[in-house]
Amino acid sequence: MKSKQNGTFNVQAFLDSAGIARKIVEYRRAEVIFTQGDPCEHVLYVQKGGVKLSVLSKTGKEAVVAMLGPGDFFGEGGLAGQPVRMGSATTTVDSTILLVDKDEMVGLLHSQHALSDRFIAHMLARNILIENDLVDQLFNSSEKRLARTLFAAGAVRQAR
Repeated sequence: MKSKQNGTFNVQAFLDSAGIARKIVEYRRAEVIFTQGDPCEHVLYVQKGGVKLSVLSKTGKEAVVAMLGPGDFFGEGGLAGQPVRMGSATTTVDSTILLVDKDEMVGLLHSQHALSDRFIAHMLARNILIENDLVDQLFNSSEKRLARTLFAAGAVRQAR
């Protein structure tokens, strides 16, 4: 499905189309979508709202891995052979999440090249962001990271 606006693949229209085994679930703010250790049964897609991906250490310390919004896929670890979730997913606001069965998603990625291209591009872009954040955490002081965040927030306010 090509978008008439810009000629790119419209993931939402494709996932909304008939014939795809999927489930649409409405979540309230701060509701758990899945928990670390749950079986990997679905690939998920944020239709509306926001999702926080986090990991909990054995000592109980939580690390936020990513913040996601509309148009983002997550929970793809099962496609790579992970039997259980490596982290947890929690909504940050009221959200609508589309769940596609893992086996159905594998079939779609093999048969629908435009979806496959979009999915891979999304996963690579998210991986780059996570790597950049990790490098920032490893090599920059907390003071430098805070200063950069405050500077960026100030620039956004000035742009308004």
